[in-house]
Amino acid sequence: MSDGAGRAGARSQGDAAAVPRGAAERPGGDNLAAVAAQIRALRAERGLSLSALAAAAGIGKGSLSEIEHGARNPTLATLYALAGALGVPLATLLAERAGSEVSSEGVTARLLDAHHLPDGTAVEVYHLHLEPHADRTSPPHGPGVVEHLLITRGRLRAGRHGAEAVVQEGDELRWVSDADHSYRALDGAPVDAVLVIRTPSRDA
Repeated sequence: MSDGAGRAGARSQGDAAAVPRGAAERPGGDNLAAVAAQIRALRAERGLSLSALAAAAGIGKGSLSEIEHGARNPTLATLYALAGALGVPLATLLAERAGSEVSSEGVTARLLDAHHLPDGTAVEVYHLHLEPHADRTSPPHGPGVVEHLLITRGRLRAGRHGAEAVVQEGDELRWVSDADHSYRALDGAPVDAVLVIRTPSRDA
């Protein structure tokens, strides 16, 4: 599938706020405990040692231990690294709890919905917020993973490295996320978007 951008009709800024911002749950309290439990359970299920998972995710063993014990708030980048190493969607580590919010380097992702299609495809829907000048590069998410971005405010450059496109309010962009890809806010202004990620079943 090739990258593509198109007009999707004007959307108001409020369209992205299916969950009020004040209701978001940052990793902490029960939510942090749920994330910790998910990581511990998935690591055990895959027969990975603490050292093996830390190495696969590119994070320190001590940091992973603190995350698994609920003593450290993981960033968006760290959770994506762990999700990739464990072979699961990000929403799985968030226990698929709507309102869960994680941030990293000026980018905040808030889970709006997570569900599975009959064929096992995992569908995650996030409200994505980029602070002015935010510039984030994300590593590959695995074979067949597709991201679909609908811009509700601002202008940004996004997509697979070497094939990025500039999009603005009302535009949408889609790409296969099996390569490095990036999001960069433009014009010194914040950006809001709805991000849908489709991950095929591991058994497909």
